[in-house]
Amino acid sequence: MLTVIHSARKLVAMATSMGDLPFTGAVAQAELLRTREVRATELVDLYLDRIEAHNPTLDAYLTVCGDRARAQAAAVDEARSGGAELPPFAGVPIAIKDLTDTAGVRTTHGTAEWCERVPDTDAEVVTRINAAGFVMLGKTNVPEFGKSVLSESPGYPPARNPWDPSRTPGGSSGGAGAAVAAGLCAVAHGSDSGGSIRIPASLCGVVGLKPTRGRISELPRPALLYTVQGPLSRTVQDAAALLDAMAGPAPGDEWWAPPPERPFADEVGRDPGSLRVALRTEPFLDGADPDPGVIAETEQVAALVESLGHTVERATPPWDPTTAEQAVSIFAAEAAADASDPGYPSLESLDLPQKVLVMLGQGITGAQYVSAQRTVQRLSAEVHRFFTEYDVLLTPTVPIPPLPVGAFAGETADPMEGLMRSRVLAAFTAFANLTGTPAITVPLSQDQDGLPIGAHFVAGLAQEAVLVRLAAQLEQARPWADRRPPGV
Repeated sequence: MLTVIHSARKLVAMATSMGDLPFTGAVAQAELLRTREVRATELVDLYLDRIEAHNPTLDAYLTVCGDRARAQAAAVDEARSGGAELPPFAGVPIAIKDLTDTAGVRTTHGTAEWCERVPDTDAEVVTRINAAGFVMLGKTNVPEFGKSVLSESPGYPPARNPWDPSRTPGGSSGGAGAAVAAGLCAVAHGSDSGGSIRIPASLCGVVGLKPTRGRISELPRPALLYTVQGPLSRTVQDAAALLDAMAGPAPGDEWWAPPPERPFADEVGRDPGSLRVALRTEPFLDGADPDPGVIAETEQVAALVESLGHTVERATPPWDPTTAEQAVSIFAAEAAADASDPGYPSLESLDLPQKVLVMLGQGITGAQYVSAQRTVQRLSAEVHRFFTEYDVLLTPTVPIPPLPVGAFAGETADPMEGLMRSRVLAAFTAFANLTGTPAITVPLSQDQDGLPIGAHFVAGLAQEAVLVRLAAQLEQARPWADRRPPGV
């Protein structure tokens, strides 16, 4: 990791010359801290001031822990002045998604009944983030229990997109995407069950990396077949470095991904070689009608990829649309299992779509659940064979521009209809969750209104390194880090 930090001097020089510290990445900030060009307390105060100014509009954070963050930063500055050897990201501010438990800090999971819930212990991934030296600024906005692609929970204000606050940043890591895009943290932690990292990253114009199933421990919660945790960031280098900090198995995990050949951050700048890239612009989920502008921009990305020496051809991995319906059975059954846990909020307190999802799951038999799991596993095996023929699959990330906040709200609307309609946002991303494969979205394009459009790349199991190399190559060819939402 120190090698990565030492390689950040160009980024540091750029950030210093621009005086643009809030939008400077985590790796570059770590270098500024290590060389004592900035103090951790200065960084934390900078971000807390920005949160105070912009969070009332964006509601990217549900909880801000300013006193705690200042105390942590002061401890880092004191230790550094005393010559202590510190972790690589000591003092760098980060945001943690509110679906992930943090000891001593309110964690609501976006549900009204848990508005004062404070866990006693950290999730394993938070322990690792802390061990890397990051300072937590607060908890980012989520939909109730993460069961939506929109970050709009009952009892809490909806998260809003920095590029246009009348629109959604997506979900379920919507607050994280908004916080990174608006310069309210250096990097953010997220999680992804059907696109929940990549959808907000695409709609907010940042990088979102979904790792391979089993790459990051889910403990103390049991791992779900399709859920993984991962980074959101402004640069590919930051995404790779944060993945390194979070990655690795723990005893008790259901799945363990094979260790990488080298740190993922060391893949940035490595020649990806000539990759075989499959292009698909047809959604995987029925009912999604892609915006022609999104498709046109994806075609332009394909041309850019080809110009960099890769081979691009139209091809599609094995896919049966009924698999998505099987996945809904798994999704609902696991929601019902969660609802049966002691301490879970009462069914009456849940938002109507969440309540209906739980009730749907309660009607699924054990045999139906196992059958659905087997269907998804068979698909994964077939897709693995596809990735022996192609190195990468390119698709749009989200098929449509950001929706207005509240687009699927309404007490008179059928809650399941709204839930199913909202799946349009996951029409390309959910595929990687079902198959366990890694995927990344990078903000290569913008629409006619200046709103971000992400390009989505999927690779074979445990091939995050391929994605990092290609994404870094694209970032160099078409830089995006200097783009800023208006008003922030």
